[in-house]
Amino acid sequence: MTALVAALVLMQSAPVQLFDGKSLMGWHEDVPANDGKAEPVAAFVVRGGVLVSLGEPRGHLISNSQYEDYRLTIEYRFTKAAGNCGVLVHSSIPRARGNMLPRSLEVQMMSGNGGDFYQLGETIKKRGATEPASGIRIANMTDDSEKPIGEWNKMVIECKGSDVKVWMNGVFVNDGVECSASKGQIALQSEGAEVEFRKIEMAKV
Repeated sequence: MTALVAALVLMQSAPVQLFDGKSLMGWHEDVPANDGKAEPVAAFVVRGGVLVSLGEPRGHLISNSQYEDYRLTIEYRFTKAAGNCGVLVHSSIPRARGNMLPRSLEVQMMSGNGGDFYQLGETIKKRGATEPASGIRIANMTDDSEKPIGEWNKMVIECKGSDVKVWMNGVFVNDGVECSASKGQIALQSEGAEVEFRKIEMAKV
């Protein structure tokens, strides 16, 4: 999907499926371990109608297009054991941190910490806070909003202007304001654990 087509589609009221259930169309991988390899090792595959982040090699699946003012709905599960993953919004410069992480704001999917913000070059404040967070992590507001390992979670991320809000399985879990970016690409992580995604859906807000 080209940037122009994506922009025109998002002007419609109906949600747009960013994963078609069959292919990685509209996305590209950035996997540092594959640099210079004649036969790169896939970090993301489509299997049985779901998108699978294999966990290794580590890297990112990045949308070809940039987006702003949207509500992103993602249904995901850890298939084998508790692990780490994340959705990066407002992503821009690839490998800006440690030759791995793109400049972005991460919405955490790590088991037990779903909905945390991680400031990966972009910054955000918790609503009501007078000062920015002292570290890169801004913890979510709940401890028990995730489903058990193997069950499907529904994460909703709303990015509107400089605000970013997150819901986990219908529970409002994080509320950020004054983000330093308001648009960019979306990236999914391959970060050591196998994760399945059965829905990646976007609607304009």
